[in-house]
Amino acid sequence: MTVAVHLPLAEKTDWWVKVLQERLPGWTVESMSAVAKPEDVSYAVVWRPRTGDMARFPNLKAIVSIGAGIDHVLADEQLPLGVPIIRTVGADLTQRMREYVALHVLRHHRDMPRQLRAQAERDWHAIVVPVAPNRTVGVMGLGNLGAAAATTVAGLGFSARGWSRSAKTIPGVDTYAGADQFDSFLAGCDILVNLLPLTDRTAGVLNAELFARLPAGACIINCARGPHLVDDDLLAALDSGHIKQATLDVFHQEPLPADHPFWGHPAITVTPHVASQIDPLTGAGLIAANLKTFEETGTCEDLADAARGY
Repeated sequence: MTVAVHLPLAEKTDWWVKVLQERLPGWTVESMSAVAKPEDVSYAVVWRPRTGDMARFPNLKAIVSIGAGIDHVLADEQLPLGVPIIRTVGADLTQRMREYVALHVLRHHRDMPRQLRAQAERDWHAIVVPVAPNRTVGVMGLGNLGAAAATTVAGLGFSARGWSRSAKTIPGVDTYAGADQFDSFLAGCDILVNLLPLTDRTAGVLNAELFARLPAGACIINCARGPHLVDDDLLAALDSGHIKQATLDVFHQEPLPADHPFWGHPAITVTPHVASQIDPLTGAGLIAANLKTFEETGTCEDLADAARGY
């Protein structure tokens, strides 16, 4: 059984080859660029594969995304039709996202960017904010990560709400669903967290129209995908004062170019796509387990729905 691995950086590919080989004794794991017999490859384990990578393998049984999202796989215009895609999810990734969302919700809630500016200016400036129950945090996208994030902020005492395409029930969270309830969901969000999957429907959803529906002074946290955000619309909303602050973990181009205005904007916090970055050792264990299960049964719990995009 041969597994081909590809990540954008060769050294990371080599590392994944090593650890997956250790967890898949009796299988052959190699870098995609080193595959001599494409017909022997049964599985591809990838992050941001190049266009045409999967089409090289005529006997491909499944593709594994090194991460929860599959948009980077579906971006391949030559992707073979009908090949199952397996997501990589688990308690480790969910916990990391819970931590990230809690951290940045609290940062915006307690206005830490302003407090840090006061420190830099040696200004003894006491900032008094409402208590958490008087602040509403909304989470767009209520899959595994979104539901966990919404539950986490509710546990911190915030008034928590969530929105998804289809109806969900989450204890302690007010849930909204579908296009008819989207405006009502947005209208009360003091802090908006985006955890939607990236699809044709959701690309560009964080735009001027959406920002205008939020209360004045709202904050934005995008830890889903860069193409969800219209960059210029956010900059305009921040400069007008309608949006107070933003935390961005994902971008159209990664790494974020050194000359991008997000780097130096006083109301933007930039993090380098680390909100739920997979722990390599844990991730290799999850992927190896899914591959073994798929090989034995033809399916696994983390199988994605390519038609829906997640």
